[in-house]
Amino acid sequence: MSDDSETADSDEVEIDGTRGFSTNFENADLGDEESNQGLFDDLLSGEPIFENKEVLRPSYTPHELPHRSDQINKMATILVAALRGETPSNILIYGKTGTGKTASAKFVSKELESTSQKYSVPCDVEYINCEVTDTQYRVLAQLANKFIEKNEQRIDEQLATLESLLDAIDEYDATVDARDTHEANADDRSNDQPASDPFEVALEDATESKTNVSSGDEIESESGGSPPEAEGYSGSAESKSSLPSTESDSAPVDSTGDATAADSTALPPDHPLESTPFESREAVEARIEELEADRESFEEVPMTGWPTDRVYSVFFDAVDYDERVVVIMLDEIDKLVEKSGDDTLYNLSRMNSELENSRVSIIGISNDLKFTDFLDPRVKSSLGEEEIVFPPYDANQLRDILEHRSNVAFKDSALSEDVIPLCAAFAAQEHGDARRALDLLRTAGELAERSQAETIVEEHVRQAQDKIELDRVVEVVRTLPTQSKLVLFAIILLEKNGVHSINTGEVFNIYKRLCEEIDADVLTQRRVTDLISELDMLGIVNAVVVSKGRYGRTKEISLSVPLEETEAVLLSDSRLSDIDDVQPFIQARFEN
Repeated sequence: MSDDSETADSDEVEIDGTRGFSTNFENADLGDEESNQGLFDDLLSGEPIFENKEVLRPSYTPHELPHRSDQINKMATILVAALRGETPSNILIYGKTGTGKTASAKFVSKELESTSQKYSVPCDVEYINCEVTDTQYRVLAQLANKFIEKNEQRIDEQLATLESLLDAIDEYDATVDARDTHEANADDRSNDQPASDPFEVALEDATESKTNVSSGDEIESESGGSPPEAEGYSGSAESKSSLPSTESDSAPVDSTGDATAADSTALPPDHPLESTPFESREAVEARIEELEADRESFEEVPMTGWPTDRVYSVFFDAVDYDERVVVIMLDEIDKLVEKSGDDTLYNLSRMNSELENSRVSIIGISNDLKFTDFLDPRVKSSLGEEEIVFPPYDANQLRDILEHRSNVAFKDSALSEDVIPLCAAFAAQEHGDARRALDLLRTAGELAERSQAETIVEEHVRQAQDKIELDRVVEVVRTLPTQSKLVLFAIILLEKNGVHSINTGEVFNIYKRLCEEIDADVLTQRRVTDLISELDMLGIVNAVVVSKGRYGRTKEISLSVPLEETEAVLLSDSRLSDIDDVQPFIQARFEN
């Protein structure tokens, strides 16, 4: 079969220069009918609602941020110093979750980097999420490795430029050699001509001498003024010795008659090195060796195992390798301070006093307006040079944000009129959380698409609200410690057996039985009471302290989350999966 026919039959297609596979299933041969149960056929038959779902995700940075122009402009007026080669002031950004802090900071940093490239001003912005990277070692290691990677990229670019410069020098030298060879061959050809008659040569010399005399050059012979012709051919050498010397015989003479030394290092105007700081090929090769040695000296920092001072030293050297302004963005900075203190902020905020080539500025983003109360006064004064507060969005602002994103996210006529106002209203109840509003709108679209509906309606939004709430509960329960899971499982078993208004003693009794089943350590009743309070704080259970008169006070506990779904999440834990069929003894009690 020819190449053309193979290409025509192939499922591969090229999209924007990238080879991929066609998604046209109309003429696809699925082969074995038994292996194809049509699982995805019905799902593929429906028309998609989304045009670009990614714009509804929190990780997306939009090209425009409604109702945040004041905060963005303030950040820009502070960071513009970086484009002048100066050190910008450190910035602390405060605001509740979903108020546009991170999106605004990322938007400004993108603008800063693009503008720095436009004006050829070296400026780097690095983003660290301190909720994930929450220790001083990890922060410094991640930053060090990022700047080592940037340095390697710049060295590779410089090496490529220098290698091309060496190629240009080789090409230039080859051209010069070819020209010299051509001229030498021309001289050889003129010398290979038949020898002239001696008398004709003498006559030509005499004629040349006459010409020189007539132009003002007086030449006298040793015989007392006899014409050179009379001296014959041998006399021409003596007359030649009295001529002005050529450039090869003496130094150049300037207009005043003084000799000037020729500059041996001057390069021809068309030489590849003429407009570079290098004077010779050897200088270029020496620079290449220096850059290669620098590249070999870089050592990536492991995520564990080094002393912290060594990690800081590697980070410091990596930042200071090039002349540039560095902006370090620390999102959820309060998590870093809570986990490992303010040592990291102290080191970063004091770097500029030691750096020689670079300058560092810090942008801290926090949901906690009071976290600076726990900082060392020196760190607080150097870090909080500029503060920007992001207020919560109201329902109308959230509506504008959703409409702005939905124009890009969905196909035309995919939304009914009441969807966006309902999403905005739900999110406004969550302290003006735009992230929650976007999640609601995206989830409603996914639910509508799965049901093959052509339009997203109010019911899809209400289903999305329930689903998001359940997903949150599932995530919280899944990440609980084992002891907390055992306490929660005891509460679930009591509710399944019809016990209401559960007290702490009943939970503790069932908890001890569960610990014996999975061979876990048994905590004290006081500690179990604390774990119940933590579950109450997370909204998983509802624990109310009630008075029993002369019998004292106790907590009455009830489940605040769906029982079956929560139990399924707990049983997905490998340690708890063996207690599915356990029916602990339920102590009988008398109700008043």
